[in-house]
Amino acid sequence: MEETGECSSSTSAKHLDEIWAKLVPSDERYSDVEIRSDEKVISSEISATSSDKHSWCKIVRNPDLCSATMENKSQDTILVDGAVIHSDDTIVIKDGSQIIPGPDREGFVSYKFHIMSSPDGSQRQLKICVDADHAKCSICLNIWHDVVTVAPCLHNFCNGCFSEWLRRSKERHSAVLCPQCRAVVHFVGKNHFLRTIAEDMLRADSSLRRPRDEVSLLDSYASVRSNLVSDMGFDLMAQLMKVIGSGKKNRKRASTPLDDQSDGTYHQCPQCVTEVGGFGCKHDTVHLQCQACGGMMPSRTGFGIPQYCSGCDRPFCGAYWHALGVTENGSYPVCSQDTFRPISEHPISSIPLLTHEKNLHEQKITDSCIRQMGRTLPDVISEWIQKLDNREIDRSRMTLNHAETITARTFVCRDCHHKLVSFLLYWFRVCIPKSLLPPDASARQDCWYGYACRTQHRSEEHARKRNHVCRPTRGSNV
Repeated sequence: MEETGECSSSTSAKHLDEIWAKLVPSDERYSDVEIRSDEKVISSEISATSSDKHSWCKIVRNPDLCSATMENKSQDTILVDGAVIHSDDTIVIKDGSQIIPGPDREGFVSYKFHIMSSPDGSQRQLKICVDADHAKCSICLNIWHDVVTVAPCLHNFCNGCFSEWLRRSKERHSAVLCPQCRAVVHFVGKNHFLRTIAEDMLRADSSLRRPRDEVSLLDSYASVRSNLVSDMGFDLMAQLMKVIGSGKKNRKRASTPLDDQSDGTYHQCPQCVTEVGGFGCKHDTVHLQCQACGGMMPSRTGFGIPQYCSGCDRPFCGAYWHALGVTENGSYPVCSQDTFRPISEHPISSIPLLTHEKNLHEQKITDSCIRQMGRTLPDVISEWIQKLDNREIDRSRMTLNHAETITARTFVCRDCHHKLVSFLLYWFRVCIPKSLLPPDASARQDCWYGYACRTQHRSEEHARKRNHVCRPTRGSNV
């Protein structure tokens, strides 16, 4: 059975909803052509100067699932990877084949044939057998949900399960012990690698899934927000794995690069050595690893100084140590205050690279507008932060966690501040009257795909020719 136009028709229930291939146009103004059934007559735009759709070829899925056979259904010749295909002729196409529905590259839309990954195809490439019992939390005895790993024993639990265990342990005991082996826990963090494995197992066997209300309850308990190992913390993990691999037992702590202490005692942070501000770490104090410098700080939820960035939920030590007057002394990594501070106190001297989806041409226009108005970038950002506080801005496109709670006084890291500035500059540009834009910019038409356009990154001419600081009117981001 053939599938015509944009309607889907399946040869079997198995492929009813499966998109096994796409024709991806090089021009972002046109939509992808999705192929669901084993045979499909393609009806799409063929001329670069017209949005009319024409039926021009038929694509048939081959038994190897890695290729397809294309038949020219039009009266004109078409090009496939440079080869000329006459009317009614066929050719085998593979993933990445370039197809032009006309006799010449000029004036016709170019498509790339893309084969989507599927469960069948994945199984042909690789089969992995995992015992579900090896991916279960020893507290709830279910498959891990939002899995966290504790160190140094490296046992794994659901975030919600361990968070509740952690809360109760702090109420009843001086030390936090691993629920599985009873070793003292010094650090806990999210394990994204194991989380991916758990999610794959649930997709493969739906019977292992929990009820939604149980998952919601677990999420409400979850309090671990930092990652197990940051980009700067791989030395720590390497040391942990070395201890485990060596088979040594009865070690209370995993060694780290900071183990070179003259008295042979391991210290994670300055407060492990001496009291600072009336607080000193104990042998069972849980520590957080800073995502900027890799240093450690004690987890102190009731201290009153934020230790997590509200934009990305990662821990940073700059505000904590600054509040205590602790500075870098060569023995322990300590961040400067600049890495983590309230939004209103972050300095800004240039337009971040992320602004306008990294479109350098649009960034130059924004910079030109600011200068033409006789203003400075910090002045503009300060004004729009105030608008954000007054809830005058739609926050739906803000790429920060907890977007609805963000204010000028919210503590964020430098990366999240750049994301926020990029978000505010989008609204600044959207609200600028066209009369204040440079003449060549004000005369441009809006790109159909707006800020979500992919071609603006590949084609400098397209980035210059169309305005991309606008909402999409076509595509999946409308």
